[in-house]
Amino acid sequence: MAKRTLDAFFKPSTNTPSNPTPKRSKNEEAQPTLKTSPPPQTTPSEEPIPPSTHPSYPIPIANLPTHIQVGLEHATPARAPHEQKNQPHLDLLHFQPYIPKETANELFKFLRRELPFYRVQYKARRGDTETQINTPRFTTVFGVDETALFVEDKNKHSNSNSNSDTNSDLNGNNNNSHDLNLVPLDSKTNLQPPKHKYKLTPRPIPPCLDILRRQVEKATNVKQSYNFCLVNYYASGEDSIAFHSDDERFLGVEPNIASLSLGGERDFLMKHKPYAPVGNGNTRPVHAFGMGSGAGMQMDTCTTRGSNPRFNDGSVSSTQLQTQQQIKMNLGSGDMVVMRGPTQAHWLHSIPKRKGKAGEATKGRINITFRRAVVPGGTDNYYHYNVGDGGMYRWDEGARRMVAQGRGDA
Repeated sequence: MAKRTLDAFFKPSTNTPSNPTPKRSKNEEAQPTLKTSPPPQTTPSEEPIPPSTHPSYPIPIANLPTHIQVGLEHATPARAPHEQKNQPHLDLLHFQPYIPKETANELFKFLRRELPFYRVQYKARRGDTETQINTPRFTTVFGVDETALFVEDKNKHSNSNSNSDTNSDLNGNNNNSHDLNLVPLDSKTNLQPPKHKYKLTPRPIPPCLDILRRQVEKATNVKQSYNFCLVNYYASGEDSIAFHSDDERFLGVEPNIASLSLGGERDFLMKHKPYAPVGNGNTRPVHAFGMGSGAGMQMDTCTTRGSNPRFNDGSVSSTQLQTQQQIKMNLGSGDMVVMRGPTQAHWLHSIPKRKGKAGEATKGRINITFRRAVVPGGTDNYYHYNVGDGGMYRWDEGARRMVAQGRGDA
């Protein structure tokens, strides 16, 4: 069988030995061609891969088509990252892009079509006032904190490939199996955790996202594996996320968070947290805890967690304060930002609305973030704010929008 190039995976061949395409003359090639319908989502040469199932999944989750897997395995990172440390407490890696745009766009369409999404409603308290919040984007989440691991269920006999490596660090990496056959076990006792440990049932990261997790870990040299994958879908420029920081205590000191963009182009804004005076001409950042998962802003002056040796306990002088500038990045399909070190403790970030009735403002966007939670509170927080109690949504290709599917419980 003749080998195919990487480009061939994105351009299904229409030639057959019995009906080869005749060569055209130069004059013919210069003539405009009629537009044809888009190619099918799966190339003719690909064999269908069974979807991944798990008792915690509301639906079977498809595995990546071969052409997307090949694109990810052979073309990432597409460019070396730009390191940015030119402002106080800032430590960023910016891949522009991390995934080539063509592969990124294919991955965007696949994930939007195949993942279960939710539009979570919750109540947030600001002072004495309780407010009903409607999340201004679609969300979903997979993973479990480091006090538990998803491992192969030895007591369950399945028809899966016995050579598959499912011993994992929560990855559910059993690409040859229809059933992931994984159960969460306590990372210290190797026993199943008590039923009351988690308010909502954790879900293992499906293979279609786990391949990204492993590749991002390798490209960014993280010290500890990511154990959570959060996926946000912004239906248009009207969907947004306000300024916040992922500085929750359950992420530990100086968390490393990788944020991958797919689909429509959006602005990514960052600004240093506001300061409060602490005497001796110095100031200290005012922290906003609990904002990374969608909770309302609650500002609290407190001691910096995870101090940076260059800035001691987080306080800065008036001279340093004057050097801070708001950061604006334009994130296209395939771009990735990795926020490291003291960044979360000192900086806020947001995706503002993009106004307009044409162009990028009308396009959907998916944002995938990989992170590591260290305690059960992180698991409860992420599932509460990204799955919650509301109904499930699926992408409807005919309607070109997310459509409610009911609760969708497994």
